[in-house]
Amino acid sequence: MEIRKLHIVQFKNYQEAEISFFEGVNCFIGPNGSGKTNILDAIHYLSMCRSYLNPIDSQNIRFEQSFFMLQSVWNKDGQEVDLYCGVKKGQKKIFKKNKAEYDKLAEHIGSFPAVMISPYDRNLISEGSEVRRKWMDGIISQFDRRYLENLMRYNRILDQRNALLKNQLKNGFFDRESFEVWDEQLLETGHSISTKRQEFLKEFIPIFQLFYDELGASGESVNLIYKSQLIEGDFRSLLVVNMDRDKHLGYTSVGIHKDDLIFELNAYPIKKFGSQGQQKSYLIALRLAQYEWLKKHLNQNPLLLLDDIFDKLDNNRVEKLMQMVSNHSFGQVLVTDTDEERVKRIFDSIQEPFRMFKVESGKIEQIELQEAR
Repeated sequence: MEIRKLHIVQFKNYQEAEISFFEGVNCFIGPNGSGKTNILDAIHYLSMCRSYLNPIDSQNIRFEQSFFMLQSVWNKDGQEVDLYCGVKKGQKKIFKKNKAEYDKLAEHIGSFPAVMISPYDRNLISEGSEVRRKWMDGIISQFDRRYLENLMRYNRILDQRNALLKNQLKNGFFDRESFEVWDEQLLETGHSISTKRQEFLKEFIPIFQLFYDELGASGESVNLIYKSQLIEGDFRSLLVVNMDRDKHLGYTSVGIHKDDLIFELNAYPIKKFGSQGQQKSYLIALRLAQYEWLKKHLNQNPLLLLDDIFDKLDNNRVEKLMQMVSNHSFGQVLVTDTDEERVKRIFDSIQEPFRMFKVESGKIEQIELQEAR
């Protein structure tokens, strides 16, 4: 699978731009703030129906404009596919495949997968549990449609239960029986989600270790520890035991929405004990494992989007990374960087073909195509 053409209108800093992509590695070169990352984010939007950087749709519209539009042509299984996304302030987001609008955006998830590696990935280590849950859920949901449906259903049920708790707290009364219907539905969907998360991690962690080793960190062990109240105790009992607490808090304090992942290196939390270099390698290996897992389960190559990572790694790791992602098992790759000469040196050293674009002030110009040798 690959993207062939992209047409951007009023998206972030772009008034209008068109790009024709190379089937292999595409490099976007330009100063910070020029719009390089926004190209990758537009592709992520077409893949996942949302921005990688800003989940609020209206805030991705160009300043002082009322809408944005993304239009693209993809090659999938030898067939040409048109994707369209339109967002207008105050209106429903429109997503179309070959001019036919999706009834539900969930129908699109997993059809055109993409994996982004970005400096913002550090949030997976530094931020709270919600960031790590969303990362895990986002991977599983691309392959398992029922998981995505259960996740959406669980969140709707949780909202209803929390609204009831808040209402009863506000009005000063409590009716335990009114929660039974919501609790039963939480139990059903919560157990299913928890089981899938555990199955995913059991398969994912060995893949993660392999990529961490390949990046030049062999001899160190990586792990993802699943922390869940549903492992530590029976979900039904947890809801009963914590009912008094919930009614005073006004929200549900137990469930899979409290799950977390502990990122470990050599059996210690990497957040506290990992060096900056170790954390960078850890996150890149994590994303490459994500790519490999999706490739296996979706039976196609996702797009790999590498945003401004060359100056975050030493030369040895950069060369190993690009040797890994430039081979055919990784399919189409899009790279951003500020240094044109650095990019040329990297691809000269690994002797891989690439297409280079210059990005400046929302303008995109192809400047070089290096053929295979």
